[in-house]
Amino acid sequence: MSALVIVESPAKAKTIEKYLGKGFTVLASYGHVRDLIPKEGAVDTENDFAMKYALVERNQRHVQEIAKVMKKADELYLATDPDREGEAIAWHVSELLKDKKLLKDKPVHRVVFHEITKKAIQKAIKEPRELAMDMVDAQQARRALDYLVGFNLSPLLWKKIRRGLSAGRVQSPALRLIVERELEIEAFTNREYWSIEADVKSESLPFKAKLTHFSGDKLSQFSVENADYANKIKDEITTAAVGKLLVKKLQKKQRKRNPAAPFTTSTLQQEAARKLGFTTKKTMQIAQQLYEGVTLGSESVGLITYMRTDSVHLAGEAVDEIRDLIKTRYGKENVPKTVPVYKTKAKNAQEAHEAIRPSSALRVPEDIRGSLSDDQYKLYLLVWKRTVASQMVHALIDGVSVDLTCGNEHVFRATGSTVSKPGFMAVYLEGKDDSKEEDDNKENLLPPMKEGELIDLLSVIPNQHFTEPPPRYGEASLVKALEERGIGRPSTYASIISTLQNREYVELETKRFYPTDVGRIVNKFLTQHFTNYVDYDFTAKLEDDLDAVSRGEKSWLPLMKKFWQPFKDLIVDKEESVRRSDVTQEAMDEKCPECSKPLSIRLGRNGRFIGCTDYPECGYTRNLNDDAESAEPEVVEGRQCPKCESNLIIRAGRYGKFIGCSSYPDCKHMEPLEKPKDTNVVCPDCKKGTILERKSRKGKIFYSCSNYPKCKYALWNAPIKEACPSCQWPILTVKITKRRGSEKVCPQQECSYITPCEEMAKPE
Repeated sequence: MSALVIVESPAKAKTIEKYLGKGFTVLASYGHVRDLIPKEGAVDTENDFAMKYALVERNQRHVQEIAKVMKKADELYLATDPDREGEAIAWHVSELLKDKKLLKDKPVHRVVFHEITKKAIQKAIKEPRELAMDMVDAQQARRALDYLVGFNLSPLLWKKIRRGLSAGRVQSPALRLIVERELEIEAFTNREYWSIEADVKSESLPFKAKLTHFSGDKLSQFSVENADYANKIKDEITTAAVGKLLVKKLQKKQRKRNPAAPFTTSTLQQEAARKLGFTTKKTMQIAQQLYEGVTLGSESVGLITYMRTDSVHLAGEAVDEIRDLIKTRYGKENVPKTVPVYKTKAKNAQEAHEAIRPSSALRVPEDIRGSLSDDQYKLYLLVWKRTVASQMVHALIDGVSVDLTCGNEHVFRATGSTVSKPGFMAVYLEGKDDSKEEDDNKENLLPPMKEGELIDLLSVIPNQHFTEPPPRYGEASLVKALEERGIGRPSTYASIISTLQNREYVELETKRFYPTDVGRIVNKFLTQHFTNYVDYDFTAKLEDDLDAVSRGEKSWLPLMKKFWQPFKDLIVDKEESVRRSDVTQEAMDEKCPECSKPLSIRLGRNGRFIGCTDYPECGYTRNLNDDAESAEPEVVEGRQCPKCESNLIIRAGRYGKFIGCSSYPDCKHMEPLEKPKDTNVVCPDCKKGTILERKSRKGKIFYSCSNYPKCKYALWNAPIKEACPSCQWPILTVKITKRRGSEKVCPQQECSYITPCEEMAKPE
């Protein structure tokens, strides 16, 4: 008997074939073998959403090899990944082989495993099951929905905004999150507030305390809003205290801190972003490598369990091994009496699946460091520590708070904590997003004190603060927000983020997401005209429905029908009722300074800008970030227009501010706002004017004759009063290059004179 085993990747195939031995041939499908045809009609909405598939071209050679081996094999094992996508790939492979009439009466088995170890693989082969068609239906429904949204909504974006844009069922709500956060930040008005601190000392150990009550009244964040009141409080407390504060109340409390649950896909992506600086895409790539197998000595071993999971469950065997490791490595006092049990938050998590954990906790990261790349080691270390810590005892934190008083019920409070028993914290502590709080394991020591004791008040310090807007999303916080709202699934987060960046809807700067102008316009269009389809609850409900299909609780066909007809009707309506100008232009309550027609914010090739609605008759534009024209234009003092003697005013045009005639458009006189700098070098062409330093419309410095337009002599490099020794041209220019520094160059094209100019400044 011979058997063909199909997996998804060649790395996994190589590892598994070693475990199965003779009689088994393991081949890789290299991902999906079939996909919807990439053109209209791939999903036939008139015939129960029948789907037209085609062979994935890049995998054609691999499918041929699978068919060749299947001809001689007696049975087929489909060992693709244990999730919806894996189930669908297994189904597509079997369908292809059926079409080629290669299966006939040959048995087909579906085998599932969550770690690539010899024991897990051999057990899976012995306990096969049938294909789960409910999971296949859910995957096909998801793919069909994504296709219908993309193939119908994207062309509409092309017509109403610009070509090349796309909208997605899940990417669009994710874009909405980023844009809404940016709008929050832009609308935010910071507010001033003050805190009052006391520098105090007891037994030669200085520490700080914060004022919580003034004259018996409890202070809130905005109780002190200006420097005058803050200084008044300082003076009153300083006078009342006379250099001493009374220890009024001393409290000591011990609290427990429990470890975090083992990793799911989402929490792994978040922690890898926080602690390692990995993108979600990079995290999943490296996790895939660790799952599929790394060469340790003479064998290839999968180091972690399957990395796409919503479950925090750990197998009993794994827990036993981890507890033994903790006892040996960290002491039996760090092994809890009862096994910690974590509750899975995800609605569709399958407890048969496991959290992401080491396939064997006995493979200590330091021991296999030499067999891993730097990134593999970092991620494996993270998984190993988190898993081990999850099975350790809680930490005990000793907290101390002390109230210090003086005068008319003025109260300062100081708090501190020490780690009494580190427990799991000796191994791992979960990171936080945008947290300003100190971690509990960072000690804030307070000296020993007793109630009724007087301690030294060194000074009272008012501190000014301003409220801050909410932070922009980073990869970790965006993944967390997507998960909390039920948008997408952890296995799709990396592709969602990549798509937003590839479409140039968002940019990642200093590890924060900023929406681009195009991203803003697309989001505005979708939120205004396709409100339901970027609604967080609607998107989450659709994900829940797909999950229900995968569990066999719902049928996929009614779900498709319920989605499609309203969506199709809305597409048709918006194609007719929405004008392009409605989408790409935003009305402003401001008139054009040149023609008095209304101005609008518009979308151009290089982003948004302000332009006249009377274009092309009026070509007035300015940058979106430039200050708007004041109601009364600024008059140039002491000067009149040289053509008509009207007032000159400062105006704004496409290339910045300039001086123009107030009688425009009757008089079109204009001149630069900045007076050109005179180099005092006589023009070598007309010999009447001097060379002036000017700016081009794009802000680039150039040099030209003051007699322009009568004399049009111009050059890019700065002129100097020195004749060319080679051709005797009256001037030379200074050219600065990064490689050679400053050089004297003859501006005449026919002359090749060039020499170093040592006295000129080197370029930066």
